[in-house]
Amino acid sequence: MQSVQPAARSGPRGWSDEAVRLIEADTRRSADTHLLRYPLPSAWCEQADVALYLKDESTHITGSLKHRLARSLFLYGLCNGWITEGTTVVEASSGSTAVSEAYFAALLGLPFVAVMPSSTSRAKIELIEKFGGRCHFVESSGEVNAAAHRVAEETGGHFLDQFTNAERATDWRGNNNIAESIFDQLGDERHPVPSWVVVGAGTGGTSATIGRYIRYRGHPTRLCVVDPENSAFYPAYVQRRRDITTGMSSRVEGIGRPHVEPSFLPTVIDRMVQVPDAASVAAAHRVSSVLGRRVGPSTGTNLWGAFGLLAEMVAAGTSGSVVTLICDSGDRYSDTYNDDAWLAKHGLAPERHTETLDEFERSCVWPDSAPAAR
Repeated sequence: MQSVQPAARSGPRGWSDEAVRLIEADTRRSADTHLLRYPLPSAWCEQADVALYLKDESTHITGSLKHRLARSLFLYGLCNGWITEGTTVVEASSGSTAVSEAYFAALLGLPFVAVMPSSTSRAKIELIEKFGGRCHFVESSGEVNAAAHRVAEETGGHFLDQFTNAERATDWRGNNNIAESIFDQLGDERHPVPSWVVVGAGTGGTSATIGRYIRYRGHPTRLCVVDPENSAFYPAYVQRRRDITTGMSSRVEGIGRPHVEPSFLPTVIDRMVQVPDAASVAAAHRVSSVLGRRVGPSTGTNLWGAFGLLAEMVAAGTSGSVVTLICDSGDRYSDTYNDDAWLAKHGLAPERHTETLDEFERSCVWPDSAPAAR
């Protein structure tokens, strides 16, 4: 990516003012992501007049929902005076967040370092390096956060710290955030105010933004957060505790954490659903087949939760719409979640859950086995 560095401006904040302008101009050029209507079987969805929409975040220039978070974190750092000309920007991430942050660092001509485990796949490393980022490796995922703090201190840089700052950095009242965009795009639909919005939690920033916006605007919409196995968010929500730890990493990339992150706000959530990891894979494969293009595993987690809510609405004869997200493209996972041998090796074979999806499409029946907390 060719760097477009901020031009010199007069005054003590000249560089920072120009940096903010560059990010805002980039946002205007990229417009907004699409809201797709997912085709539901007419044989049963007419019983309750329901609709399902997918907010396609994979169309951002960096390919994922994390593009919004990265933009917000950079603006937050700039406007707080933490990022200035020449600042080395640091993040603890080996995934989509680091890819998007590397893009914005390059836009501003700033050095970017992503701290990650040495086991990180070459494909992810190459995506970060594509935008000019540098990767700093540690032995285990448990060392990443401390190492990021250390790199920032050694370089005199700024640690973006997505897991702490995600909910703080995003303007939840509007300003074309993802919540405002969803409701605007639904404006001319049959059900312009959705019954449910379904999202996963990685940092907790997206769920916090949407949950706050719903309350700020006084919408009757409810927020459902879906969570994979091994994540601390679901048990923390059920037990109303923040000291939950699982000691294990999520197998669904981009969502789930082994402990409760500061940006996770359970008080804005109306329901949580724990989704089996293999079910996330099955749903991702099914949606990829329906849309004719691959989606990532966290999108599968979202859809598994959305399908369950739709079945519940149809069974109750309740009309309305459900909205969820396409988080990123499945092309990033060609050698993992889209590889049968890799799935079998990791105990993620989706066949049993594929049968559930087949039955759902035939009859809109959904199993009661998936845990849900209200």
